[in-house]
This record gives sequence, C-alpha cells and structure tokens, in this order.
Amino acid sequence: MLGENIVKFRKKAKLSQEELAEFMGCARQTISNWELGETSPTAEQVIELSKIFKVSSDELLGLGGGDKTPFFIF
Repeated sequence: MLGENIVKFRKKAKLSQEELAEFMGCARQTISNWELGETSPTAEQVIELSKIFKVSSDELLGLGGGDKTPFFIF
C-alpha cells in the first residue's frame, strides 16, 4: 500500500524517481525500492514525503485520511 501510494502521489506531483530522490537526499534506487515494497522509508522520511506531496502521513500510509470520524476501541 505505501509503495503504491508513493508511486501515485509522485506521479500526481509530476516528479520522476530521480527528482524525488533529489528532494529526499537519497538515491533513485531507494525510491524504486520503496515503490516496489522491497524497503520502506523511515518515519522521518514518511513525514518528508508527506510534505513534498502535500498529503497527511496517514493518507500516504493508506490509513484513511479522508474520514475524520474518531475511532474508539473499548
């Protein structure tokens, strides 16, 4: 899910893997690995990706983001 979302938001932002890697300060292969689900970004990198894509971390992680109704477990 995360890898698919990185691809989706990267393409929506009209960024190549190389361009995103430059913004993130990492190698293009790192972006490719995230998108393929071979590795995952750190929490700090997820926050940075969210800022670049202008989405919430929850949305990037596939945890919703659209529904603001609180969820309680009793």
